[in-house]
Amino acid sequence: MAHHRRFRFGVQIRGAATAPAWVAKARAIESLGYASLMLPDHFHEQLGPFSALTAAASVTRTLQLGVLVFANDYRHPVVLAKELATLDMASGGRVCVGLGAGWAKSDYEAAGMPYDPPGTRVERLGESLTVLKGLFADGPLTFHGRHYHISQLEGLPKPVQRPHPPILVGGGGRRVLSLAAREADIVAINIALTAGVVAPGWTPERTAEATDRKVAWIREAAGDRFDDLELSLMCGIVAVTDDRDRAAAETAARLGVGADELLESPFALIGTVAQIADTLERRRDRFGISYIMHPPEITTHPAASLEAFAPVVARLAGR
Repeated sequence: MAHHRRFRFGVQIRGAATAPAWVAKARAIESLGYASLMLPDHFHEQLGPFSALTAAASVTRTLQLGVLVFANDYRHPVVLAKELATLDMASGGRVCVGLGAGWAKSDYEAAGMPYDPPGTRVERLGESLTVLKGLFADGPLTFHGRHYHISQLEGLPKPVQRPHPPILVGGGGRRVLSLAAREADIVAINIALTAGVVAPGWTPERTAEATDRKVAWIREAAGDRFDDLELSLMCGIVAVTDDRDRAAAETAARLGVGADELLESPFALIGTVAQIADTLERRRDRFGISYIMHPPEITTHPAASLEAFAPVVARLAGR
């Protein structure tokens, strides 16, 4: 039996075309009952995360703010720690530190950065987490690792949340999920992206059985702290509809998978509000996943909008 957590729901969006549109989105997400607003971290058409999240903090009261997830290689952890602590101060203690090893090969190539093997990137991520926690803590940090060397540096300002803001680590491979299980407060389960691109169509990574395997890795690596972890997952296929069978059949045909397998996938939520709520409760019992991320920009279908999904949030949030 998976551990039990209360449901909460977050949104990942790239931003907006204008400042008024961006703050309107932030206000709307909060008013609809979502718990968090997250940005991705890539070099294409999205807002810069720190400026955008500071603006969102100024027009909201309860939203947790963060990035799902910062690619570790894009910023030195000393720089990242200062920016995150400042945002935590500006938001009154509403920051979530989302961090991953970096995966998008196109970003690395466009920026002229070396695309190291996954093991090296995960190792560097582990050191970065140590540096971040050390800079958030009281007193100066000295750290000498393979990738980072810090000498008697006092991280200032300190974040409002002590000993540090909640740390989310996301990924899909065993190495990064095991690291997350040992070091993070929230583990975001994803498909493995070792090829550096999101594979088109359906892959076995999206099945319930693959998710079972990943939760087992997390449980093994976490040991006694497993019950203290919050497990999260981004559902990239969302349709709130009165005709579940038809929507599932159409989506499954487009992806090249059977409708039954699609409906069993933790990455898909299709059906009425009641059917989706029941599905999420059953998945929480099986996997322990209670923090559900919704990326409405993956699809333009009205059935996947924030407004369409809000009744599910109202029904389950906090339960």
